[in-house]
Amino acid sequence: HLVESGGAMVEAGGSLRLSCVASGFTFSATDMSWVRQRPGERIDRISTIDYSSTYTDYVDSVKGRFVISRDNTKNTLYLDMRDLRPDDTALYFCAKGLGAVSVIDGINYWEFDARGQGTQVTVSS
Repeated sequence: HLVESGGAMVEAGGSLRLSCVASGFTFSATDMSWVRQRPGERIDRISTIDYSSTYTDYVDSVKGRFVISRDNTKNTLYLDMRDLRPDDTALYFCAKGLGAVSVIDGINYWEFDARGQGTQVTVSS
């Protein structure tokens, strides 16, 4: 079970922190991801973190602006976002695991073991 929070409407250049509380599995032994779904688009994985916080990864569009982290004592995953842009507007989900992607006709189709209901981030220009 994954429950996200922290989404809001902000102006361009603003910052937000998203949180995701996990339950029902061994969070401290599980790699995690943040994914987002922009309006009219499919979900896209934007950041990952391994179970021990040793390794993180980001898509180029958020690199240098977003930071993924976790607190295994609280079963919580975070995404700190700064310098938000209108094209960051999306429904943001946390997801269990690193996911699997199929590329069909140049489009990424991501699947994850589980993901939450999402939290909406809207960035106005």
